[in-house]
Amino acid sequence: MLIQRAKLLGGSTVDIRLHQQIVEVAPQLTPTTGEPVLDAAHRTVIPGLHDHHVHLHSAAAALSSVRVGPREVAGHDDLAAVLAGATPGEDGWIRAIGYHEAVAGPLDRTALDGVSPATPVRVQHRSGVLWTLNTAGLVRVGLADHPDGRLRSADSSWSSALQRRETGLAELSRRLASLGVTGVTDATPNLTIDDVVKFAEAHQHGELLQRVHCLAPGKRILHDDALDLDDLEAWIGARHGAGGPVAVHCVTAAQLVVTIAALRSVGTMPGDRIEHAAVVPEDCLTDLAELGVTVVTQPNFVCERGDQYLADVDVDEHPQLWRLASLQAANVGVALSTDMPFGDADPWAAMRAAVHRRTASGTVLGSGEAVAARTALELFFGSAEQPTRQRTIAPGQPADLCLIAADEPDLLAALEAGQIAATIVDGKVAYEAGR
Repeated sequence: MLIQRAKLLGGSTVDIRLHQQIVEVAPQLTPTTGEPVLDAAHRTVIPGLHDHHVHLHSAAAALSSVRVGPREVAGHDDLAAVLAGATPGEDGWIRAIGYHEAVAGPLDRTALDGVSPATPVRVQHRSGVLWTLNTAGLVRVGLADHPDGRLRSADSSWSSALQRRETGLAELSRRLASLGVTGVTDATPNLTIDDVVKFAEAHQHGELLQRVHCLAPGKRILHDDALDLDDLEAWIGARHGAGGPVAVHCVTAAQLVVTIAALRSVGTMPGDRIEHAAVVPEDCLTDLAELGVTVVTQPNFVCERGDQYLADVDVDEHPQLWRLASLQAANVGVALSTDMPFGDADPWAAMRAAVHRRTASGTVLGSGEAVAARTALELFFGSAEQPTRQRTIAPGQPADLCLIAADEPDLLAALEAGQIAATIVDGKVAYEAGR
């Protein structure tokens, strides 16, 4: 296809010819016989956004799950009412997501039995790493005698007994296309080869519009109550020995410090990543730069969870939360993502949070970590396997583009509006506003 009158970041207006890659970029190109033409009408064309850390199956399942986070539920009685009014899915489960202790305190099987119906119920903590099952649910997965019903997401010894919800992927993909997302990196740690193949087939058949890159089996989630430096070193060494990079989930300072120690001991390789880096002590900035790892972080949580951080986190530690500008200043490679569905799937909201650093109530959290609008946008331009290597509008680049309804001088306004005119994947229109 041919895109005419497209404005590039930088101001020049060009025509762009696409196949599966960008073929030509010139001030003016003549359509060939039968070639589809899209008139950009002097709107800005950018590389399609790549969300560098998502969970596709969880996000698809979230479309039909009950939300029980602090925004939706307030207190014990409200939680009970929401669960009582929920309809079990085809698998017989009530699946609830987004729980935080601010709703009704710590949750275990006893507390959940007190607010849940007699049907199987599983409630996911908003961190995504923990599920709490009621007694009926524990019986269903063969763990009737489990002491507290608190089960880790990555533990296949119980999750393999669940029936995966396959619906919702196409709907999710269409929404992502409407946001300008042309590719995603799935960071789910326990994906199998079959899962990866199914994603590829879904993309080939058009159900999944975005390109998908998977971190598994190179993704590892850490837990503060089970940090083991020797075990982490052995895992990293084995992954590197097999020729694969690692991606380590670090949401606390302790997890980050142990990961840095393990990488210093074993060594790093190109592609090694730190996921989240939610808390980065000042003295870790130099360590991350020296190791040469990429940090994939989510500034959207400043907006989505910032007010809870203000209440729960010591004020002296606020500057360590969801760093961005200081990582770049220290020459640490950074890419942005949303952590969908644990964060809002809208990458433009993540960009706005990176620029403004405002919580939902309007309080600024970590003003020194704010970046310019152009910087926030470009941190979604990275390629799947090289998140810090930005894609451009040039011959030989992937034909994954996004047409936004704003000019570069109004880029901040574009971030505020998040308005997408068209999204192109593999040289074909995946989304066009009004159609």
